[in-house]
Amino acid sequence: MSQVSPGPPRMGFFTDTSVCIGCKACEVACKEWNAIPEDGLNLTGMSLDNTEKLDANTWRHVAFIEQRKPLAFQEPGVRHTGPVPDLATPPAEAPMTPMTPGEPGDLRWLMASDVCKHCTHAACLDVCPTGALFRTEFDTVVVQADVCNGCGYCIPACPYGVIDQRKEDGRAWKCTMCYDRIGDGLQPACAKACPTESIQYGPLDELRERASERLDTMHAAGVTDARLYGDDPNDGVGGTGAFFLLLDEPEVYGLPPDPVATTRDLPAMWRHAALAAAGLVGAGVIACLRSS
Repeated sequence: MSQVSPGPPRMGFFTDTSVCIGCKACEVACKEWNAIPEDGLNLTGMSLDNTEKLDANTWRHVAFIEQRKPLAFQEPGVRHTGPVPDLATPPAEAPMTPMTPGEPGDLRWLMASDVCKHCTHAACLDVCPTGALFRTEFDTVVVQADVCNGCGYCIPACPYGVIDQRKEDGRAWKCTMCYDRIGDGLQPACAKACPTESIQYGPLDELRERASERLDTMHAAGVTDARLYGDDPNDGVGGTGAFFLLLDEPEVYGLPPDPVATTRDLPAMWRHAALAAAGLVGAGVIACLRSS
């Protein structure tokens, strides 16, 4: 008797923001592969960020954040004059960055490539009335544009503010994790284009192990602010299929600190509604019996 072969493992993204250089190659590759309309090239006042946020025409967004905060190994008020210590080398062996007195040099840049999180508990799926949103065999969440009726229910349901509608047709759009590419065994366009491997694609379990090791390396090197975001399966969305190594609080990157699936209470609400309806029916039957 033949056995049914297991499906593919859950695939996902691990974005290591500590090695992002802000080149925006991921944004360009995403637009080119998915034929996403151009959405403006003017600076928005948000530093070098000319796209500002995720929306219907920006499925990968590289954020630029300027901070008055020292780099790792840098003393406040001291000008940085040498290379940053090698974070892949144990701290006992890593060369210390030379420091010289001078004007305060505690300005640092945080760069991070944001994307749809492909949540384990995806509220957008729960509220879609047409089935336009579906979960693939890779456990990613995709919008079928030809099925979307433009109702917009998925937009407020997303705790990350990822999904958006195009003004031209009202339909919802977001990252598909290049469903057409990964189905053929290829990497998503953004991960393929990333020159520093800040965006890593693969089986989610393997990425989580790799991210944990990377976090340990960062902490050992003195980068105590480093943290993982979205990797916890016990968080409000059951963990995400696209998670991040951040160098500061999530709010600094425009990410919610405690995201919650907006539909998590729906089962309990339906149970309460069913009980209330049954109670009303029962009361009506009793009233009819008494009156007869």
